[in-house]
Amino acid sequence: MEQKRTPVARLMTSGVHTVTADETVADAATRLLEQGVGSLVVVDGDDQPVGMFTTTDLAEFAADTAAGDDVTVSKYMTDRVVTISVRDSLSDAAARMLGNGIHHLPVTDDDGVVGMLSTMDLTAHFSYTGGSDMV
Repeated sequence: MEQKRTPVARLMTSGVHTVTADETVADAATRLLEQGVGSLVVVDGDDQPVGMFTTTDLAEFAADTAAGDDVTVSKYMTDRVVTISVRDSLSDAAARMLGNGIHHLPVTDDDGVVGMLSTMDLTAHFSYTGGSDMV
């Protein structure tokens, strides 16, 4: 008997937090703190993902003593976006994160970004289920 694989949509966090590439790093840092999140999806004018801005990017900015107050997100963001569909399984998401060395995975549907999945989400889920849905 084949076990059902849990779709990403079941575990993702909805209401993804975004930033545009032309916003300042200070504004992005404020948003990270206010929302209590570790990453923001960088979107273009059509709300399509073009990058990621994470606490690691913020740390790089803080370490750059030559950076000024008006530096934009585009200078520090990761511009290679790895996403996953709401229809894909959690095991597919885990493999994608491991394969790309990332901790945050924007979840998309036909209209664009609809959520976020983190390694913490996966760890909590697989700890609770014992990995029974990773078939």
